[in-house]
Amino acid sequence: MTYRSLADLGGVPNEQPVVPEPEGNPFHAHWESRVHALTVAMGATGCWNLDMSRAAREVLPDYRSLSYYQIWFEGLQRLLLAHALVTVDELAAGRPLAPARALPRVLAADRVATTLAAGAPTLRAVAGSPRYAVGTQVRLRPEAASHHTRLPGYARGRRGIVERLLGAHVYPDAHSQGLGERPQWLYTVVFSEPELWGERESPQQLSVSIDAWEPYLEPA
Repeated sequence: MTYRSLADLGGVPNEQPVVPEPEGNPFHAHWESRVHALTVAMGATGCWNLDMSRAAREVLPDYRSLSYYQIWFEGLQRLLLAHALVTVDELAAGRPLAPARALPRVLAADRVATTLAAGAPTLRAVAGSPRYAVGTQVRLRPEAASHHTRLPGYARGRRGIVERLLGAHVYPDAHSQGLGERPQWLYTVVFSEPELWGERESPQQLSVSIDAWEPYLEPA
């Protein structure tokens, strides 16, 4: 069965207007802040990682009809069920029906601010040298991934130029599948507007930069 990310919306025509929201309170209802807190708390337990969380959200069948925190909530339920931390009956009842399983870690309230401020750096040390130098012409691999990936669909098979080397980072494609971090060199690759979207009348020629891990690239 083909893996399909419903969150991969780059380059997809959209008839709905994009309405900017003012900076400030990111929540529109009280339940949204609770979903945010639950997601952060469960992520800190170590039962899954950030890339597994992204993968759980992007395959939700109704992804494109859900609001931002509805996506977070549905993705969290999917992960809780997959890791046998709740049952379908418990979700329906809205309460535990059996003793809770022990968790690897617990994020205490007095550690929340410190933990969030520390973030989760992904830069890693690796042996060997990067394959591509700045200025090298490369092509993003054309085939669709059979798993979570950070390679946007609209750029598959397109040619660009390596603009920057960003070091080696956790490889999300492996990390999301529970295969370990498997760090890979990460590059910023710049693409011309015609390469991505085709020739068209435009008042200015724009470029798009994409951060791409080395396994996404091949010589142009």
